[in-house]
Amino acid sequence: MSADALRRIAQATPWFMAALRAARELALPDWAVGAGAVRNLVWDHLHRHPVPSALADVDLAYFDTKEAPGAEALHQRRLMQAHPTLPWEVTNQALVHHWFEQHFGHAVAPLGSLDEAVASWPETATAVALRLEPDDRLTVIAPLGLDDLFAMKVRRNPVRVSADTYRARVASKRYRERWPRVQVLLDA
Repeated sequence: MSADALRRIAQATPWFMAALRAARELALPDWAVGAGAVRNLVWDHLHRHPVPSALADVDLAYFDTKEAPGAEALHQRRLMQAHPTLPWEVTNQALVHHWFEQHFGHAVAPLGSLDEAVASWPETATAVALRLEPDDRLTVIAPLGLDDLFAMKVRRNPVRVSADTYRARVASKRYRERWPRVQVLLDA
């Protein structure tokens, strides 16, 4: 499948387009909505689920090297006020290296761009994000490609995720309960 197929699915999904419009209103630099929100969007579509799967969060990622730590919480509050039905999680990817070790147990180098950040997300199928441009075009950020997303394959992205962390994530996500055609690759 292609980026055009992903754009068509997104454009046909009211909750996702509402999330993109809300995120765009923040006018953050180099932003996109991605990870599990995009995965759920596509896998629900491929499984023909009439009701969207519950979201742990809607990840709004952006890249701003000039922003002070803590501003993410302000952006998240603004989104929650404007669109309270979605579980927002806002992260400035330029600052991830400041807290990653405390949260995940190992230090990481600073990221250089939003694309580099997306390329480091835990599974290849979730290393995808979309941005709604001012002219309503959808930009797809998929540095690892879209093959695993559309093939419904869960594969570890070794850039920042250990095999142990990956196995724990897969166990907690319980993908096949909601999407029975998903293939989880544990030897990755």
